Amino acid sequence: MADVPARPDVIIVGGGIIGLSAAWQLRQEGVEVVVLDPAPGTGATHAAAGMLAPIHEAYWGESHILRLNLAASQAWPAFADSLGVDAVDYRRNGMLMAAYDADDKALLDNLGDLHEQEGLPVERLRSRECRGREPLLAPGVRGGVYSPLDHQVNPRRVVAELLNRVPAIPVTATEVARSQVVADDGRVMACQQVVVAAGAWSGRLLGVPIRPIKGQILRLSGPEGLMGMPVRGVVRGSSVYAVPRSDGEIVVGATQEEQGFDTRVTAGGIYELLRDVLALLPGLSEIDLVETWAGLRPGAPDNAPIIGTGDDGIVYATGHYRNGILTAPITAAAVSALVQGRKPPVDLAPFSPSRFHTDRGPSTGAEQPLSGVPG
Repeated sequence: MADVPARPDVIIVGGGIIGLSAAWQLRQEGVEVVVLDPAPGTGATHAAAGMLAPIHEAYWGESHILRLNLAASQAWPAFADSLGVDAVDYRRNGMLMAAYDADDKALLDNLGDLHEQEGLPVERLRSRECRGREPLLAPGVRGGVYSPLDHQVNPRRVVAELLNRVPAIPVTATEVARSQVVADDGRVMACQQVVVAAGAWSGRLLGVPIRPIKGQILRLSGPEGLMGMPVRGVVRGSSVYAVPRSDGEIVVGATQEEQGFDTRVTAGGIYELLRDVLALLPGLSEIDLVETWAGLRPGAPDNAPIIGTGDDGIVYATGHYRNGILTAPITAAAVSALVQGRKPPVDLAPFSPSRFHTDRGPSTGAEQPLSGVPG
């Protein structure tokens, strides 16, 4: 881990992939930064499968999110290269979405219409063509969609690499202002700019309606090469995915539950995942179940992230919901630009904190200009 500066230019509250990526981007540009988190990398990032799937995460009425996700996908190769492509297990082998029965096929056909409307490069596949792409699929699958632009990475490896490069202090922030953070150990830490990237906990610090959305996952372990690519399935109306790693691990997820800050793994949640993934990929029944886990995704009411400077002078980088891993590099570039007074690389207007009420009263140091931070 990098040395902690005595008085950093920037304090980032939150040590998930968003906060750590922003810190790494700022450090590469000569900005002194420190991350505050009681246990960096152990929240939603630790549970994530690592699908970088702008196309398979496209939904009707969310074109602005799709545009952001596509820009993020384009930013990933350079970001992975900066950390080490093999070190983070970044792979560009596409992704397959498969329909289990006729009703599920109708849902995929509807998404296929959206893909065509948006001009996305996808292939609609018949049952036999799906199994040609991924032989582990059940013989009865009704069809699918293949996207060459959807890739994958191992989020735990990404976090490990970032933590080797970014200074972090294991404390919890209890109060934040533009240029000051109060920690649970009583310390008051000053800087020139505070960034809040605290995931599902951001709503406790900021005036935005971020809520935790629980996701249970499980990890299987089998021989290397058992699966050729990530598969996302619709099984009797439910969504399930299986993402293979280069070492033979397969991540299966994820439930979506409105359970507050509950991170218990439940028998029902794991049963649903196993039921659906084994219906879609029955060959996985013979490999080892090695881990179950639950994380909390940060969700805003409109499903879009919150990226920008609030009325309180704080830079917000939160609410990424299902796409925190995907959007990490583009969010990091946007945060760095905001901190240093440059134009962000993407249009942040649809994601501005101003779409919610963010004025929590006077901010300590809000009137002070940024100085000493490279522009």
